[in-house]
Amino acid sequence: MAPRDYATARRRLLRGGARSGPARRAELSRLTDHWLAGLFGGAPPGTALVATGGYGRGELSPRSDLDLLLLHDGSLAPDELAGLADRVWYPVWDLGVALDHSVRSPAEVRRAADDDLRVQLGLLDARHLAGDPALTTALRSDVLARWRAQATRRLPELHELCRERAARHGELRFLLEPDLKEARGGLRDATALRAVAASWLADAPREGLEQARRSLLDVRDALQLATGRAGDRLSLHDQDQVAADLGLADADELLRRVYEAARTLAYAGDVTWREVGRVVRARSGRQRLRGLLGGTRTGGARQERTPLADGVVAHDGEAALARTARPERDAVLPLRAAAAAAQAGVPLAPSAVRRLARAAPPLPVPWPAAARQEFVRLLGAGRATVPVWEALEDAGLVGALLPDWERVLCRPQRNAVHTWTVDRHLIETAVRAAALTRRVHRPDLLLVGALLHDIGKGWPGDHSVVGAAAARDTAARMGFGAADADVLGTLVRHHLLLVDTATRRDLDDPATVAAVAEAVGGPGTLELLHALTEADALATGPAAWSAWRAGLVADLVKRTAAVLRGGDPEERAAAYAPTPEADRLVRDARHADGPALVLRAEDDDAGEAGEPEAAGAELLVALGERPGVLPAVAGVLALHRLTVRAAELRRLPAHPEPGAADGTGGGDEPPVLLLSWRIAAEYGALPDPARLRADLVRALDGTLDVAARLAEREQAYRGPRDRTSGAPPARVTVAPTGSRLATVIEVRAQDAPGLLFRVARTLEHAHVTVRSAHVSTLGANAVDAFYVTGPESAPLPPAEASELVRELERALTG
Repeated sequence: MAPRDYATARRRLLRGGARSGPARRAELSRLTDHWLAGLFGGAPPGTALVATGGYGRGELSPRSDLDLLLLHDGSLAPDELAGLADRVWYPVWDLGVALDHSVRSPAEVRRAADDDLRVQLGLLDARHLAGDPALTTALRSDVLARWRAQATRRLPELHELCRERAARHGELRFLLEPDLKEARGGLRDATALRAVAASWLADAPREGLEQARRSLLDVRDALQLATGRAGDRLSLHDQDQVAADLGLADADELLRRVYEAARTLAYAGDVTWREVGRVVRARSGRQRLRGLLGGTRTGGARQERTPLADGVVAHDGEAALARTARPERDAVLPLRAAAAAAQAGVPLAPSAVRRLARAAPPLPVPWPAAARQEFVRLLGAGRATVPVWEALEDAGLVGALLPDWERVLCRPQRNAVHTWTVDRHLIETAVRAAALTRRVHRPDLLLVGALLHDIGKGWPGDHSVVGAAAARDTAARMGFGAADADVLGTLVRHHLLLVDTATRRDLDDPATVAAVAEAVGGPGTLELLHALTEADALATGPAAWSAWRAGLVADLVKRTAAVLRGGDPEERAAAYAPTPEADRLVRDARHADGPALVLRAEDDDAGEAGEPEAAGAELLVALGERPGVLPAVAGVLALHRLTVRAAELRRLPAHPEPGAADGTGGGDEPPVLLLSWRIAAEYGALPDPARLRADLVRALDGTLDVAARLAEREQAYRGPRDRTSGAPPARVTVAPTGSRLATVIEVRAQDAPGLLFRVARTLEHAHVTVRSAHVSTLGANAVDAFYVTGPESAPLPPAEASELVRELERALTG
């Protein structure tokens, strides 16, 4: 084929009616093969023309370089070899086609590949074009054999190149003008994954991978045809034309397609490089061991499987399913596994994600309490939430949990202030909110509100208005009560209210603050909205939040809170009336020599067929008031690996008299403490109530050293990551308007085994009386309130209260 004929056929192919796609790339490659084979025709023996790189894969884009290798066996004289090369190179140059060429013998090929990893990668796709096919076959065999033999050395080098490239070019799925080839999740990464697969050392997840790569190639083809230039950057001013050429509605749909492909490739890269690292470390360890043992063959070290949650274990740096796990019977297991992985700071094993996606039944609607609890724990893990969420997203589990999520998935935000796509911005907001959970009474509502605050961007219209309705629907789906759903709807509806008002309105105008107070409705919602505002701004980008903005918002919140406090009706506390069962326990405790307790499974945590999930239960304990009761009960529960979801302590007379519900009255009989606990077994089944009672008796009489036992266990086992590492520090405060009868100490901290025991022991050592306690665990956050009095049964003086706060903070951070 003459150069002019090739140019005509090429132009007809590229300007014809066929859209960008694999078929057109393959046809362009076939056409080019035919032309180059003609140019090489009549070449002397011992030579071959070989395509490498993208051309070797048969994927020529309109402006692709031709990667060509003239391979020879060394038998030709230098001038003959040069003449043969000129016979091919010059016609290519004359047509203006970019050419990346080399002339090498097999030995020179090996040296070049050893010296330059990029050369090595291109040779992995070597394909014979013309000349002696035996030369090309031998080259391919040698290249692949050497690549596999050197994989433990070359793959870490390749991984480092990928990281450096990502640092230079950014994350493709979050860029408004992405480089389709060089950015993370782009075509270079797809080539790297192919190289890993060729090494036989590890392999990438295959689901959707080829389609993602083809999608990026299609966009690049359309881009190069639209611009008439060789390039990979999808500039803003080219996006409308590229979208039209691909038959897409608009530039946003184009970017969303690009982002979805990049997300698939980036996640596949994360999983693959993690596996490569594991294999390389294992092989290096075995080699060192063989050296120490003089070459003796040994089996690999047995990897421990450490429990993380019911049905979930840590294994080889990942969260995997336990051998006894039955995902087909446990609809909550996907969320429990995800929460356990995120809280432990480890990724979810790909095999576990695939099995969960395949086998786990859908959650009932509304969700059971256990599912909602695990979902909040997942969101509250901070930065560790992101890779776990991405694993769920890649497997389609997020869409199954939250159907509205598909509307915001990979949706671009054409705003220079925004760093992320809508879906990632929502996750980043939850990450930021996790660091602010100590500031609010309802961390669960803050975290879920953070996740949903921009969910309305998936619909036309004002995203705050439509998002509020979507948030209420989602809250009901999750099993939140009507009041909580209304709060979440208010948070979403007004998530921009504080910052917009603070920066755009006169705060000295009474109407400004009055309008905000009316919109917010209550102090609790205002507190949540303040934290959400900060988390949203921090997750948007560096330009969205500053000390100035923070100060204006804080001033507005302070003024609004004052208005809301002034408008609240006077609180009237209702007298506590024990249930018949609690009343019986109180009487038993008054007459028994020791505690009275009852343990029963809770119906609200029942799954299918009424089977309890996570061994949820209610424990009632009654015993005569004496020193050390609260730390003893909390410590025994921790020793039995029971997680406290909620708890209340009340101090009441053994035979209540009218007006004596607050612990006064009752004649000469000593008060009785009634403790109501909602608990769950961390692993396995609930303990025997008789064993609980026996241990409680021993803890109270001093024969069971709870503190020492907990310290021993903590020293012997620390999970893959200490549960409190990376969490915001504990926060202890005195509620400014808590009670006229007691000082209200509020504790917000990361939930962890023994947490309540440490708090209770500190209060005991401070010689204060706990009149009542209200403990709740919301996701990974403990939010506790303790009503305490001094020796005179009066609130603590301010100085003593401040010292108690400091003691508690020291106990929780030590």
